[in-house]
Amino acid sequence: PAAAPGYGQSCCLIADGERCVRPAGNASFSKRVQKSISQKKLKLDIDKSVRHLYICDFHKNFIQSVRNKRKRKTSDDGGDSPEHDADIPETVSRHFRNIPVNEKETLAYFIYMVKGNRGRLDQKPEGSKQPE
Repeated sequence: PAAAPGYGQSCCLIADGERCVRPAGNASFSKRVQKSISQKKLKLDIDKSVRHLYICDFHKNFIQSVRNKRKRKTSDDGGDSPEHDADIPETVSRHFRNIPVNEKETLAYFIYMVKGNRGRLDQKPEGSKQPE
């Protein structure tokens, strides 16, 4: 059987003038990725002495994060793509799942506020009275 892509090889990139020594993963440094890297003026280049285009997971994640930042910054209409928009509910859900909440206390406070017919917007600053 054929070996997995990048197996036993190191990353094909040169970062800031030094060859990356991390093990190569299965991500490839394609022409499209090369173009986006050159547009971002990042100090990454291919080591011309290697015979593969596989990059390490560190550089793969780094390149993806740079590309995602660009998408977010240039988004004037609020959405990048249908695929990206589909990820938003899952991302938000994951975010809130990781925040600890005292459910009993939160529910008790909510019920107290609803029964008292009060909301934060209804509260008036102390010391200010309405003219009668």
